[in-house]
Amino acid sequence: MSTESATPTPGTVRPGGRTARTRSAVRDAVLTGLAEHGYPGLTVEYVAERSGIHKTTVYRRWGSVEGLVADALDLAGEDAWTPPDTGNLEDDLRALAREVTETFGSVPAAAAPTAFIAAAFQSERAAQALRDFYTERFARCESVVRRAVDRGEAPSGTDAAAVVRAVSAPLFFRALITREPIDTPLADQTAAAVTAAVRAGAYLPAHR
Repeated sequence: MSTESATPTPGTVRPGGRTARTRSAVRDAVLTGLAEHGYPGLTVEYVAERSGIHKTTVYRRWGSVEGLVADALDLAGEDAWTPPDTGNLEDDLRALAREVTETFGSVPAAAAPTAFIAAAFQSERAAQALRDFYTERFARCESVVRRAVDRGEAPSGTDAAAVVRAVSAPLFFRALITREPIDTPLADQTAAAVTAAVRAGAYLPAHR
């Protein structure tokens, strides 16, 4: 099929300039709606009213609630966030773990991101957008491990991706699966445990 005649999937076009404000307003409305009503209660009509963007425009650009959620995640992944760089592996991992507790450690803060995760279980398009978001976010964090290898804090060949996921995984499990509280001491404990495992070579290819 010719790319000139193909119609782009709603919610996948990345507008710039003046229309970027429209996208931002819609994204904010999606976040508010997810926090207040969850994915099942989110509607195009709600987003249109909340954002001040005409419903026809929302339908034309995003197509559906799935498109709105996917684009909100895409927009979140375009931010300028960078991982910590304290000069020490454990401190960097501790900072990453603490960010997870800040995001999921309280009901108000966790409302929107938890709703995104819930949406991923109900929509394959939302699931793909969520995978893409975390793949990109974790990829940014791998520099923490690469710097540690360069400083001699971690063995050469350490699997940076596995280390980054290991720091987050226990916190995600408690926050999203067992619904137990997570806090700063737990984040620090997790970072210390992963740092010890890194230094012991647990994330070298032979140990996987």
